[in-house]
Amino acid sequence: MAGTGMEGFEEDGFAVARGLFSRAEIDALCAEFTALRDAGPVPGHFEPRASAADEAADPLQVHPRVMHPHRISELSLRFLLDPRLGEVLKTLLGEEVLAAQSMFYFKPPGARGQALHQDNFYLRVEPGTCVAAWIACDVIDRDNGGLEVVPGTHRMDLFCPEEADIELSFAREYVPPPPGLEPVPVVMEPGDVLFFNGSLVHGSQPNRSADRFRRSFIGHYVGRSAERIGGYYDTLTMDGTPVALPESEGAGPCGTEFAAVGPH
Repeated sequence: MAGTGMEGFEEDGFAVARGLFSRAEIDALCAEFTALRDAGPVPGHFEPRASAADEAADPLQVHPRVMHPHRISELSLRFLLDPRLGEVLKTLLGEEVLAAQSMFYFKPPGARGQALHQDNFYLRVEPGTCVAAWIACDVIDRDNGGLEVVPGTHRMDLFCPEEADIELSFAREYVPPPPGLEPVPVVMEPGDVLFFNGSLVHGSQPNRSADRFRRSFIGHYVGRSAERIGGYYDTLTMDGTPVALPESEGAGPCGTEFAAVGPH
């Protein structure tokens, strides 16, 4: 498929590095987040609003995403700053790399997806854009709500989003594919990493599988030449040294969440 080499990143806006992390490394990362979930809420990072015993609960209220886990988990910080990611990112960005954010998605069976969107709509990196490194922690395909990307949209400006379908997306923003372009699925194995441009339109459908989670760890990065970024985000060199950048306007967390809904 297109997008599987560095030339794919330039042409299509995304590239997949297969097997960048070992299965043992991914198992350790998943164990870290299972332990975090079992330990209970971490205000500002992981805040379930329902119990697994509540069969009628929205799955994403039982297993919400974890925001900025690198601030509370040494292992997450190591993944965010991993030299293997840094090497690819430096090639893609053409300069020194700064880490800006981490997230972990559990996406259990029945969970809604995230409507098509552009990451730099939230980070507001100026000038330029961000790059995501999306690490698969399970076998990921269309059935369990894998990512879909719209090749070529990385060359376009940020779109003004419409409101998403609350039955399909936990986030409010939706960017329809431009005329003549269609989303394509990215099938991944544990340890694969999808790198994509912050202007690339991408998203996911609900997890329609009966018993398969779709776990993923995501880092966002910017080039050292970036002059501004949203105040919600960190900027760290790949050795973990903080770098202060002025705050850009209009930024916020990736995906403005709808209020809780009923079972899916």
